[in-house]
Amino acid sequence: MHIGMDFGTTNSAVAVAAEEGPPAIAQFSTAAGPSSTLRSVLAFDKRHRGAAGRIAPLVGHHAIDTYLQGDGECRLLQSFKSYLTSRVFTSTSILGASYTLEDLIALIVKTLRDHVATTTGADVKRVVAGRPVRFVAEGGEQEDDFATTRLLEAFAKAGIDEVVFEYEPVAAAYYYEKALSHDETVLVADFGGGTSDFCLIRLGPGRAALDRPEDAIIGTNGVGIAGDAFDRRIVQNGLGSHFGKDATFESDDKILPVPAWIYGKLERWHHIGFLNVPSTLRLLRDLERKIDRPEQLGQLLALIEYNLGYHLYRAVEGAKIDLSHAEATVLVFDHDPVRIRRPITRTEFEGWIAPELAAIEACVDGLLDATAIQASAVDRIFLTGGSSLVPAVRAIFARRFGAAKLSAGGEFISVASGLALRAREVFSSQPGA
Repeated sequence: MHIGMDFGTTNSAVAVAAEEGPPAIAQFSTAAGPSSTLRSVLAFDKRHRGAAGRIAPLVGHHAIDTYLQGDGECRLLQSFKSYLTSRVFTSTSILGASYTLEDLIALIVKTLRDHVATTTGADVKRVVAGRPVRFVAEGGEQEDDFATTRLLEAFAKAGIDEVVFEYEPVAAAYYYEKALSHDETVLVADFGGGTSDFCLIRLGPGRAALDRPEDAIIGTNGVGIAGDAFDRRIVQNGLGSHFGKDATFESDDKILPVPAWIYGKLERWHHIGFLNVPSTLRLLRDLERKIDRPEQLGQLLALIEYNLGYHLYRAVEGAKIDLSHAEATVLVFDHDPVRIRRPITRTEFEGWIAPELAAIEACVDGLLDATAIQASAVDRIFLTGGSSLVPAVRAIFARRFGAAKLSAGGEFISVASGLALRAREVFSSQPGA
């Protein structure tokens, strides 16, 4: 059996390929029924303890369910893949225990590994794993070697001895290729939670005649912008004023705004918990007495103290999904004492994410320029990943290549499936395959 493992910023998936036939996507049990993805989320709850009384981390849907049913003594972590390029984030203390970033990632990877082992009986010791085209730090510097070294350590901690990395859009290309009976030049666009990645590749029966499968790749490119950035724009532009972002206060005869760093944390739900510390709460309560809109800052305090960050972002994500199918929606958030009803039009949303759309378009143009491939020479555009469903994202490719060339599918499983197909190529000729 050959294993493809897609550890993602928001969702993770794993696929198993036999020597022939299509890969099988692992299914995970949830309260809503089987799911082809595992949420890349960890929860640490004081009520769940394992050996020697140590808190037992909860993973995926179980973590979310525990957090939602908890009483505030549960710490929820997500999007830690985005910290792989950070040389500052080495470890964190969670309810009295220390975890490195590699430890946290290993908990997700081990859950994927154990699930395959339990359902198939396979001893999962080697995998092909996905990675973005570019690992770029917040300062813009490329950190590919640093990030992949950390990933290798995390996989080793999870009990996987051999890891071959493949670009995520290349894996998605393998998924698309399954249905091809002729050769095509394809632009694959994979939109994840943290990155948007692109690959120009020649696919079809002719690829099998190449000495090396990777020779089919014409070029790759990527940018650290995707679905999470769209969510942040909704919070920043649509909800910020509800929480006092535009409020001011008087200090030493000067009119000052609420410190911007507070709303920087608000724009990332997994950072909202960092505001729930005594020093910040004291600052906010002091500002509440001075500010011109105290009721708005009171809403922010309630959001923090009632641990409602994850709930807020579920509502934000729901609104984003609605706007993929409708011209307008109402973002409804009703968790006492925080209540929001914010109408949002698709036009508004597209205006908010215009900088991200421009960066994605520039990345695609950069790939075409670097490879000297004309848009007319591209036969098909394969769009995959959750944010590929956003109409403004699809419009980028429709304008550049023509709507008739657009194809889509496997939004949450294409990468894992393609990684398993790649694992079949990589490992079939090796001993123990």
